[in-house]
Amino acid sequence: MVKWIHIADVHLGASPDAGDAYSKVRPQELWDTFAEVIDICEREQTDLLLIAGDLFHRQPLKKELKEVDYYFSRLSRTKVVLIAGNHDFLKQDSYYRSFQWSSNVYPLFDKEPECVIFEDLDVAVTGFSYESREILTPFDGGIRAEGDAKYEILLVHGGDEKHLPIQKSLLEKSGFDYIAMGHIHKPQQVIPGLVAYAGALEPTDKNDTGKHGFIRGEISERGTRFEFVPLAKREYLHLVLETESRMGNAEVRELIRGQIQEHGRENLYKFILTGKRDPDIEFDTGSKDRYGNILEIVDETIPDYDFEELWKANQENLIGKYIEAFGGCETGSVEYEALCEGIQALMANRQ
Repeated sequence: MVKWIHIADVHLGASPDAGDAYSKVRPQELWDTFAEVIDICEREQTDLLLIAGDLFHRQPLKKELKEVDYYFSRLSRTKVVLIAGNHDFLKQDSYYRSFQWSSNVYPLFDKEPECVIFEDLDVAVTGFSYESREILTPFDGGIRAEGDAKYEILLVHGGDEKHLPIQKSLLEKSGFDYIAMGHIHKPQQVIPGLVAYAGALEPTDKNDTGKHGFIRGEISERGTRFEFVPLAKREYLHLVLETESRMGNAEVRELIRGQIQEHGRENLYKFILTGKRDPDIEFDTGSKDRYGNILEIVDETIPDYDFEELWKANQENLIGKYIEAFGGCETGSVEYEALCEGIQALMANRQ
């Protein structure tokens, strides 16, 4: 049996979207969570640590490679296999090309597929790296398990139209026992029991919603089994809050604070305000960040006009004529939105 941990898109060196409270600490948290993975590998005596690209967010500095290699060198059993992705691609002068790694580290830093065989584990790991920011040529299925070992694993970074487009069926026919994917930040199984994205170890962009962490798995004569393990210190949450026309800024502020307390002050938030509001009130989206962890507040509310009463009071003027022009439009439609915006402008000019 071979035990492995699969990570990808660690993005060391990035400055994640973090809000006022956590912007200074988030870059270090990427390193801290990476160090936790190393500790888990050592504690569980994992056989392989598979890194499917974008260990770094950009070209790594030599001092950063030394730091990473120190963590790898602490592993008494685990062998580390890594490839470069589109963010940390192999530039001609990349320190990746000349760095001397510890003896348990096996970089597959060629644009053509190469394979490392671990005879003691009877496992072969194949992979290839980026030499530019993009690989537009689709994965053609030419990389196949060669039968060099009892168990065979493939490392791949990509899967969208500009980064190695891939047809799922070609992966299924490749003959590998497990295909460790990188590039897509959301953890997911592409083919159950065979192909998976580990996702970003820590979320770095406000749209990286959901849990993040790594994949723990094993290959044996019984087949391949793996599971996603949440590890990230923080989570991006997009929450929709429905307001009512009776609510003012203070009440909405308390509603937001209650949601943060319920879902965790350590997390990072985008709030979308929907529903209705008093036409005389404009929600102040910039003064509600009590805890420093709100990245964005989007106001999609609509003013709660009583158009029938408004029309009766303004039949002979422009406001009444404008309401008549949109007669019968449905709430929530583009026409209704135009009606609300127009009336709001006309009412403002009348004040």
